Amino acid sequence: MEPWDIIAAQRRAIADQLEALAEDRWTTNSLCEGWTVRDVLAHLVMPHVTSLPTFGLTMLRCRMDFDRANRILTARQAARPTADLIADLRRFADGRFTPPGMGVEAPLTDVLVHGQDIQIPLGLPDTAPPGGWLAVLRFAVTPQARRGFTGRPLPDVTWAATDAEWAHGTGPRAEGPAAALALTMLGRTARTTELAGPGAVVVENWLLSHG
Repeated sequence: MEPWDIIAAQRRAIADQLEALAEDRWTTNSLCEGWTVRDVLAHLVMPHVTSLPTFGLTMLRCRMDFDRANRILTARQAARPTADLIADLRRFADGRFTPPGMGVEAPLTDVLVHGQDIQIPLGLPDTAPPGGWLAVLRFAVTPQARRGFTGRPLPDVTWAATDAEWAHGTGPRAEGPAAALALTMLGRTARTTELAGPGAVVVENWLLSHG
């Protein structure tokens, strides 16, 4: 599948899962610190329903702090009815928004990782289409990903997927499923128990030092 096809399929799959969610589960804490499941859904919808002037004005008010502006705009969307958010995720499933200076890898990483941010706390299965996590891994080790997603250098290990032909790095080996590796690289601890090898301890210490 092409990246945009993976993105569209993942958005629709998340919408399908959340449509069946009981109302009391929308306040479940996601893997994103400070965000509930509803907040993560609102974040996925926000870029498609926020005009450039609104985004620009919010950035100015936040003194060009993107994270702060993102949280403000996401909170605005999270106040909307649940059904409307789900409908918008489906309506914009084929949308091709990319953050300034980023390519398709950014929205691909965003929707797959945020899918797990929702699915893991709710006990729902990973819906990433085949090839999706491998594409995220290839992006996650780039300087561009560091600027927009990881925010810091990765530890000096050899990351190795056990369910795909992919490895990166020169240090001690930290191996596991591609999804577990990707989530760990992006600062999530939910699947670190799936990592093995001498590099897994290095990765754990790296996460703790940046917690």
